[in-house]
Formats: sequence, structure tokens, C-alpha cells
Amino acid sequence: MADMRSNQAAATNPGGIVRQRQKGYVALRLHAVGGELDAVQMRVIAGVAEKYGRGRLHLSTRQGIEIHFVRSADIGAAVRELETGGVTMGANGPRVRIIAACPGCETCRWGIFDTKEVARYLDRTYFARETPYKFKISVTGCPNNCAKATENDIGVMGAIVPGWNDALCNDCGACEKICPQSAIRRTGERYVVDTTLCLNCSRCTATCPQGAWTIVRQGFYLWIGGTMGKTPRLADRMDGLIESEEELYSLIERAFECYRRNGRKRERFGHMIDRLGLENVRQEIAPRPRAA
Repeated sequence: MADMRSNQAAATNPGGIVRQRQKGYVALRLHAVGGELDAVQMRVIAGVAEKYGRGRLHLSTRQGIEIHFVRSADIGAAVRELETGGVTMGANGPRVRIIAACPGCETCRWGIFDTKEVARYLDRTYFARETPYKFKISVTGCPNNCAKATENDIGVMGAIVPGWNDALCNDCGACEKICPQSAIRRTGERYVVDTTLCLNCSRCTATCPQGAWTIVRQGFYLWIGGTMGKTPRLADRMDGLIESEEELYSLIERAFECYRRNGRKRERFGHMIDRLGLENVRQEIAPRPRAA
């Protein structure tokens, strides 16, 4: 009965207020995008934790912050103080949660694209929207997968197709050593890529000392249906390299609406995919032309 009341409370509370096991206390779940908060916001959060909590902060697995041990009677005052300082509340229940992201190309040498820009767009478009069950989105800058795109309902991953320029190569062999899949091999006078092994990461293009490995094509992979929790499931990848943000966002919208149309109450996106069949869901998200 207690669990039922807790679930009902979460379903009617989109504002990041989480009931604690200690009677009369809640945790305040705060909103961040890709784990970013500025120094001013952090000082505001610390002040609220000191004033209304026990002076401690919890870093969530979705790159957000929670303030625990806030008295129920102080919720309104604490939230107002946070919002005045530019800090907004997270999401609860069957809704889109915080958008997680790695640092991307802004600071990471392997990052292929601006993850924070994509995360901000997805946050503006989807954060706290209602869904059949909780819905998590992650943006990761490359196949190193630091932001765990394959463990989220929607995962965006940067990817490149590398090419070799023999005129710049000094035959140092660094590319063979750095490739995590041993996909690069010296064959005769050339270096070639085994496309069946290539992860489409940026190791070769980012580390070649002569710039002989270049990016031929660049874009995104879209993963759908990942989830951890009680019944873990790794995501499935949509076919092909997505080479524009417009196409990426269109596919994400179609995937999101597919889940909203077909998902059952308390059924994660990936478990819906298992029920309906992966190819059926892929066809609904990105229809393929039928053979004549």
C-alpha cells in the first residue's frame, strides 16, 4: 500500500519532489542538462541545502543533484529560493527525465560533436513530457559511450567514417596500435579499414601524428530501447549513419511518439519493442520503401 501511494504521488508530481522513507521529509531533485550547472547555481544549491536540509548534496546517476532531508513544511520556501537563484526542479514519475550528456567535442579529444548543444535541444523539446513510464535520454560524443547511450530509452552517439590519405602517411603504424578493434591493417603499401570491425570512433583521426587519417563522413548513431533497473536491456541501433541534426531530431520525435502511441502503462520503451518486435518498431520509426 505504501508503494502504491508513493507511485501515485510520483505520477501526479512532475516537479522533482521525492518522498523519503523518513516521515515528514522529502528530497528535492534538481534539473540540470548534461550535468552542467554554473558556479552561481551551485552556491544557491549549497545555501538551500544548508538552510533547509542537512548541508549535504547527492549527485544522481543522471547528472543531477538532490537535496535530501528537506522538511515537507519547507518545500515551498526551498523551491522558491532555488528558482530565484536560477535552479529549476527535476521530473518524477512517467515523464522524460534529465537529459544526460558527456562533455563532447568542447573538451574531450575523442568527442565528435557538440553534445551539450544537442542535449539542450532535447531538453527544451522533451524534458518532463508525459510518457507511459519513465523515459531517459542520453547524448554521448563517440563510441567510447561514456554517457551510456546504449542504456537509455533514446541514445545519441557520435560516429565517423575514417579515410586514409597515403600522401600524408609516414608509415609510423600508430593507427594500427591505437585502433581498439584492430580494424586498421597495413596491406602491401596501404592501410585499410575492416568495416565489419570498425566502431566508427575517432581514435585514428584524432591521434594520427601526420593527419593521414581524416573524417570522410560524420554524424550520429541512434539507439532505442535501452534500460537498466529491474529488467536490464541494452538498446538496439537504428540502421545507418545519420548525417544531419534535422534527420536525427526527426527520428527521435518519431521514436518518442511511437512509444507514446504503443507503450503500455509502466512499460519501458525497450520492453515495448520486445513485445511488438524490433523490425516492426524500426519500420514505424523509419519506414523503408517496399520492394517492387
